[in-house]
Amino acid sequence: MTTHGGLEPVFCTIVPPHVLDRLARHDDPALSEPARRSLERDALERTRRRLTTVAGARTAAAPVAPVAARAGQPDRTIYDAHHGTDLPGTKVRGEGQQPGSDASVNRAYSGLGATHELFWSVYGRDSIDGRGLPLRATVHYDEKYDNAFWNGEQMVFGDGDGEIFLDFTIPVDVIGHELAHGVTQHTANLAYFGQSGALNESVSDVFGSLIKQYTLGQTAAEADWLIGAGLLAPRVTGTALRSMKAPGTAYDDDVLGKDPQPATMDDYVHTGSDNGGVHLNSGIPNHAFYLVATALGGHAWERAGQIWYDVLTGGELQEDAQFADFAALTVKAARERYGTGDELQAVKKAWEEVKVPAS
Repeated sequence: MTTHGGLEPVFCTIVPPHVLDRLARHDDPALSEPARRSLERDALERTRRRLTTVAGARTAAAPVAPVAARAGQPDRTIYDAHHGTDLPGTKVRGEGQQPGSDASVNRAYSGLGATHELFWSVYGRDSIDGRGLPLRATVHYDEKYDNAFWNGEQMVFGDGDGEIFLDFTIPVDVIGHELAHGVTQHTANLAYFGQSGALNESVSDVFGSLIKQYTLGQTAAEADWLIGAGLLAPRVTGTALRSMKAPGTAYDDDVLGKDPQPATMDDYVHTGSDNGGVHLNSGIPNHAFYLVATALGGHAWERAGQIWYDVLTGGELQEDAQFADFAALTVKAARERYGTGDELQAVKKAWEEVKVPAS
């Protein structure tokens, strides 16, 4: 496992700051106030995570896995914040307990299980840390909270405002995306800024999409390659937060504006906001993965996903890796695992198409 000088968990949200910034400036308080509150809460949680990391302090420890727990078996606990912000909240469902009447609790429980299942069954990884880490999630966080996040220790889901965003437990790829940040945290530990931060976001989109495809039994050709489908409220003109198939097309709405993600380096966004555009420029490596997966066909979690997983966990991906560094490692991983056949050619061609050098 690559640690590069120590674990540095970051605060990662599914909704990019630029989306909430735009909503916060809207004239309609039904749209602006939840977005403004969400931004303020995100800033507070981000600062708390940074101070905790710097101080080396520990928050409440995760429940210890029962003695009877076996390798490859998930250990899930779901909490209810009751629209407050104290974490983790009240325990409402533990591992093996039957579903109750709260759909958010049930979806969170299932989503944690789906994520654990993909990593264990496909890649032999026991939970997000590879050592059976118990998985915790809190639902009903804050009032009309327009986000979901991984805080370095657990998942947290808002209910959305009902106007723009619905309940954040609805899309399983959102759950998978945030937990995949934990996998990155425990492996390559990619720095959350600039191109390395965009790679951090992209890796989460890749595995979030693979978790959805694995759960639905879809091939690469059958998948929609959308991140957050089902999250946008009916009034929004759009299908999802992001599209890996066609970055920049997920939404085009009078309130949200147009999806700003680039698909190639020709449109790379140079910005100081959003940690150097981590949620924007992730569209470029996202699209490269989509091109590899669809060129190879079949189930994307097999060959394409295996190459990306090999790079993430192989020990050579540095914390400050740039797109070209990641691309070169995917070429190396494809060659080492599959030789000089279709896999290698698909990887080379994909990076060439998004205009990232992979030599």
